[in-house]
Amino acid sequence: MKKRSLLITTCVWIVLLAIWFLVTNLKLVSPILFPSPQAVWSTFISILQHGYNNISFWQHLGITLFRLFSALILAILTAVPLGLASGMSELVHSLVDSLIQFYRPIPPLAYYTILILWIGIGEGSKIILLYLAAFAPIYLACVEGVKHINQDYILSAKSLGANKWFIFKWVIFPGALPDIFTGIRTAMGVSFSTLVAAEMVASTSGIGWMVIDASKYLKSSVMFLGIFILGGLGLLLDWLLQLLEKKWIFWKGKN
Repeated sequence: MKKRSLLITTCVWIVLLAIWFLVTNLKLVSPILFPSPQAVWSTFISILQHGYNNISFWQHLGITLFRLFSALILAILTAVPLGLASGMSELVHSLVDSLIQFYRPIPPLAYYTILILWIGIGEGSKIILLYLAAFAPIYLACVEGVKHINQDYILSAKSLGANKWFIFKWVIFPGALPDIFTGIRTAMGVSFSTLVAAEMVASTSGIGWMVIDASKYLKSSVMFLGIFILGGLGLLLDWLLQLLEKKWIFWKGKN
């Protein structure tokens, strides 16, 4: 089934690339609105060689990954313990859950200007914006992960004399890990969708900023290139997370 699924996925991409090539090379749409694959590839080679806006491609990529991973690591380090505590304790849940549920549906751009007023236009406001975007999905996944644990496992551990720390270490945390990984994968996608917003204000570097800057001058090939890079990075990182999940959480679906 895996080989068949991979074949279908490959065929889908080949068909999409073929349609893109035919539509653009037959001049069915304006190249300003929809550049050809050749134009996007030429732009990629040019940016690799000469950079964009006097900044090398690798610097743009590096600053984007720095912002993304800084926010994600901070979100994991704070949302996982808080989410697990909220799932295990009604008191903690009452204290923090409503606050997180309040800000979670607010579009990031709505509070980005406030972050800039409070923190400034430097890296701090961008990282915190991405952090807030990533925090809620991880927190919610941890809470749900604790709630989904079979209570018979906890009761069995208690009946055998296990203390709270032992139960957390060997029952609750492993039982919640599948949901935690799902939350991290979701947070990764949300962070990518917020990345362009984080780089569009008072920034001069980053892949998201390239897309915004190119849109001002109708550089559609640069815009498409930036979108493909962000999408490709998202696919790669999600694939790596899935590999880690399969390796570390081998018990998933077997409880």
